[in-house]
Formats: sequence, structure tokens, C-alpha cells
Amino acid sequence: MTYIITEGCVDLLDKTCIAECPVDCIYEGERMMYIQPDECVDCGACEPVCPVEAIYFQDDLPRELQHYHRANVEFFTYLGSPGGAANVGKIHSDHPIVAALPPQPQRY
Repeated sequence: MTYIITEGCVDLLDKTCIAECPVDCIYEGERMMYIQPDECVDCGACEPVCPVEAIYFQDDLPRELQHYHRANVEFFTYLGSPGGAANVGKIHSDHPIVAALPPQPQRY
């Protein structure tokens, strides 16, 4: 199992979650953060610090947000498991689900 970042993060990119992640598995896309499922240790440190409650444990993901599980997993299809987001930096792309969304209003 893993944690999933959802649409609340789109165009927000707060990055508070990155500071809390002990294994550096949260990567920055162009419009959203993504959790690398093979690197996540399921500690949950990211979930309570998200200012817009965009992070869910996979089993708790609401039905209407289920497609974000696919977006988080498939985002790493070509990137693989680099072993830490700090070494990679910002990735100037997004999963097609995220890229297709209209600009999102700021939520806080």
C-alpha cells in the first residue's frame, strides 16, 4: 500500500509534505506532487501536514478520486525509482490526467 496525492495539490505545490517525508519519495511534477509507490514506506508523515488534505492512504482514497492512484503510479513508468526526489529535482511534466485539468484556483 502507499499514500496517494490527489487533485487538491494541482497548481498548489505547497511542498510541506516534502519536508516531512523521511525517505524523500515525494516528487514534484509541473503542476502536482507525486508519491513514488515503491519508495514510500507508508509512515503517513505527509498526510496530516498537507494544508488542503490532498493526501490519502490508498485504502482511504474516496471513490471519486480513485483515478489519482493510477496517476501517481503511472507517473513513474518512465522515471522508475530514482531513489530520492532531491536528486531529481522538478520534473517538467505531469500524468495526462493532471495535465488535462484546467487551471485550479488557489485554495488557501
